[in-house]
Amino acid sequence: MTKRKTVLFWIFYPLISLLALAFILFYFDLANGPMALFVLELVALVLGMFFRFLLRNKKFLFRMIPSLSFLLVSVILISFSKPAIERKRGVSHSQVVETDTLTLKNGDIKGLYSEDQKVEVYTGIPYAKAPVGDLRWKEPQDVENWQGVKDCTYFAPRAMQQDGSAVMSTLVDIYSAKGWYPDYHMNPRQDMSEDCLYLNIWRPHTEETNLPILFYIHGGSLTSGTTGFDDYNGEEMARHGVIFINVAYRLGVFGFFANEELKNESSNHTTGNYGLLDQIKALQWVNDNAEYFHGDKSNITIAGESAGSSCVSALCTSPLAKGLFKRAIGESSSLAIKNPPHTYRNLDDAYKLDKKIMDEFHCSSIEEMRKIKAEDLIKTSFAPQQVSLDGYVLDKQPYEVYQEKNNNEEILLNGFNVKEADAFVVPKFLFSPTNKDNIKERLADYFNEDIANKLVQVYEKEINEDAFSTFNEIISIYWFMNPHHEWSRIALDAGVKVYSYQFTKENRYHSNYHAGELIYAYGNVRHDKHSYRYDDSDIKLSDMMVTYWSNFAKTGDPNSSSLPTWREYSVSENNLLEFGNEVKEITDPYLKTYPIIQEYMDGQK
Repeated sequence: MTKRKTVLFWIFYPLISLLALAFILFYFDLANGPMALFVLELVALVLGMFFRFLLRNKKFLFRMIPSLSFLLVSVILISFSKPAIERKRGVSHSQVVETDTLTLKNGDIKGLYSEDQKVEVYTGIPYAKAPVGDLRWKEPQDVENWQGVKDCTYFAPRAMQQDGSAVMSTLVDIYSAKGWYPDYHMNPRQDMSEDCLYLNIWRPHTEETNLPILFYIHGGSLTSGTTGFDDYNGEEMARHGVIFINVAYRLGVFGFFANEELKNESSNHTTGNYGLLDQIKALQWVNDNAEYFHGDKSNITIAGESAGSSCVSALCTSPLAKGLFKRAIGESSSLAIKNPPHTYRNLDDAYKLDKKIMDEFHCSSIEEMRKIKAEDLIKTSFAPQQVSLDGYVLDKQPYEVYQEKNNNEEILLNGFNVKEADAFVVPKFLFSPTNKDNIKERLADYFNEDIANKLVQVYEKEINEDAFSTFNEIISIYWFMNPHHEWSRIALDAGVKVYSYQFTKENRYHSNYHAGELIYAYGNVRHDKHSYRYDDSDIKLSDMMVTYWSNFAKTGDPNSSSLPTWREYSVSENNLLEFGNEVKEITDPYLKTYPIIQEYMDGQK
């Protein structure tokens, strides 16, 4: 063998061998947890040592080839391996105490007490049959009765959703200051399953009856999310005298897939809104069982954030949800606007997009689609992220229902955060930040040239000072502020009392970005595992916000004598309550932008 061939052999053979190993492992989905990762790393190490042994008499550069190859494969393995999976208990403390048996309509359950035993926590309660097999893409069915006492001390598996890799998830956590640790071994995730229709209850440990109920819908672009997320913990709300319930629902291709064959198959001629139907089913379950857990079914408030708030606005206008709740809280998203900028589509568009899913899996019928394993189906490149105007769950655009004064809620609390779009826009232009030279072109990509020109004229001063932040603000207004502004206005016209807010508080966590208010509003700043994220001012603000939110759930009025007054929203005053370093009333700061954005929205088909 010539010297040149020897060099090529010892460079490429170890490298190609190890890369081939990595490809085989990932192709067959073998890197699915810490133990598998350890085994794969061990195999790669043995191969690396073997090649290094063969090269023991070669020059230093040759001897380094196996080590460098091992390092490369290790990076690949760690970067794309899946996080660990674990069952998550309903309470975080280690010395658990079980509750007495609680009897529900379908059977008995037991849960756990909070550490101070002031709150009873019941997790993983089924509210409908598992939507598997022939029940995939069908309306949720009544849950069957069970025998014995059901153990409701652990959260049920998440709805099916795509998981990021260990390192990618960790990088996201670092970016949002959630933590520095590697996701694959210190921050495990809940399991997930197509059998996902479960809810959780936090209730005060009291003999008092007819307690108000807050029914919470999680966000996640209708494609991800879990009821076990710490920011959704309901203990603090229960300590304020409110029964807190959060609900899991079908997501992505399982929850919002639309197909004409499915519509014809349904006795209600519905398709594309299975996740919304799950939420309505859960609301019906809460109404049927409220008296069993000391709740008042005539005093239910629905709440949600992001896509969960989009769902709240949909439920406020769905004929199927009429009479199931009294009030609504919407945080950082709304469909109650003409041509919503996200989370909404008409049925024809839904059919076209979701046909791509069938083509992707080489299926020509729903029968074939139902045979695909859930673990494979979730890998689709075209996961639906919108509810559909199906004529059944949503028989009209939400804004039209408000115009007809046929909406379902009596009182609305809604609002947004000051930097809503930053988490979405900044990564998109990470390597090419927006500046005053390219901002008009980028705005035209989101709107059109005419609207971009008008926005640049209105924001001329701000663009010259900081084009980057100005662009992010405009997109925030487009996606979030304007939909809430319109929701407040049309709800008020429909006879609904409205309370509106803006969240501006900065911290070392999500700050005032999208979802930043969550941990404050539901009282979980005090219980965060990483105390460095917050200071005393954050705890004070959280105590105030959870009091406003719980007061609203109790009576429809967030105010109390110990808090700054939160006046009802007025179209003439455009008054918001600001949650920042101070809690104070302000005038909506985006009034100059709304007419331009709405001009664009009105021009959409």
